Amino acid sequence: MPRTGQPTASARDATRGFLRHAAHVRPPTRPDSSDIVLLIVAELITNAIRHTDGPCTLHLELHDDHIEIRVTDTSPHPPQPRPPHTDGTGGWGWQLINHLTTHTRTELTHDGGKTIYAHTPW
Repeated sequence: MPRTGQPTASARDATRGFLRHAAHVRPPTRPDSSDIVLLIVAELITNAIRHTDGPCTLHLELHDDHIEIRVTDTSPHPPQPRPPHTDGTGGWGWQLINHLTTHTRTELTHDGGKTIYAHTPW
């Protein structure tokens, strides 16, 4: 996703298209599964834009019982949980991602960035 325009909105639009196709291939087990995937994508893309200097990429993959969400960015630093702020200044994203996923991991990429993998039930 480029850093110009509306990258989070573009990521959500691409995710909606993926989810429509995924639902035809294998219907989700919960009615809110699509909303959960969209929220995770929005949080990961927003964090990549907020906490790195370069572009980021989104990859979605349907597996037997889950969707794998991958966001790659240019920073080698893993996500750092912050104390949540009730004044709207942040701190909730990583906690939310970990609450909505069954598995997350971060791997360094060959070019000095990182990829965050998040699995959520489908």
